Amino acid sequence: MHTWEAAILGAVEGLTEFLPVSSTGHLTITEKLMGYSIDDPDVTAFTAIIQIGAVLATVIYLRADIIRLLSAFFRGVASPEQRQTRDFRFAIYVLAGSIPIGIIGLAFKDQIETTLRSLWFVGFALILFSGVMYWADKVGTQRRQEGDITLRDTLTIGIAQCLALIPGISRSGATMSTGLLLGIDRVAVTKLSFFLAIPALAGATVLQSVSEFDNIADGVGWGPTLLATAVSFVVGYAAVAWLLKFISSHGLGIFIKYRVALGTVVLILVGTGALSPT
Repeated sequence: MHTWEAAILGAVEGLTEFLPVSSTGHLTITEKLMGYSIDDPDVTAFTAIIQIGAVLATVIYLRADIIRLLSAFFRGVASPEQRQTRDFRFAIYVLAGSIPIGIIGLAFKDQIETTLRSLWFVGFALILFSGVMYWADKVGTQRRQEGDITLRDTLTIGIAQCLALIPGISRSGATMSTGLLLGIDRVAVTKLSFFLAIPALAGATVLQSVSEFDNIADGVGWGPTLLATAVSFVVGYAAVAWLLKFISSHGLGIFIKYRVALGTVVLILVGTGALSPT
């Protein structure tokens, strides 16, 4: 992989990881336009690994919240009295909500890295899930704040997060839409989406780094992979900061329109033979 290709892919990852537009879908499309075979093991591993850059950006941006929750968690482990605090319970909720995607991701790993990487899936997922996002944006009451979130909420949102294993769905799109349907306000559910992403994406990075180390070395290369990760960190930090400010006063409309337009273009290109689906 050329340096400029790695930089572009890193920027795409950082920009789209936390926006409800599907980072995996965008990376898949961009990789295909660059001429890569999008279901090759080194390419799928590269796509998963560079997400850690955006994850680290989120950790740094939300470091005060993360330190607060981790402190509450460890205090609760050491002291039964501390387990009654809201922060301890919320930390447990986040951990519980992160479990479903790990189980489903491991169970269907082969299908996710091969069949579901088809641009047919990406195009249709971008368009069809936009309907779910539109519905959630319209009917969500947003009456509930972060302090009102329950274990049932995070488990429900965590299960919905599994839909993101299909490129084009969007992890943040699935979690934010589900949260809105549960009546949680946009800012609270967006931050919860960030929290749930950290263990899920970090786990995927570790798994792919270990299991596909040689494929990366012999394929796209570790140099470009690390460069793309660094770029995704820088761009991802800016994207997280922008999204939290934007979502506080805007709905999902702009993302929905973009998803439908992109999905339509992808399906036209694949349907006319201008792009092969894999």
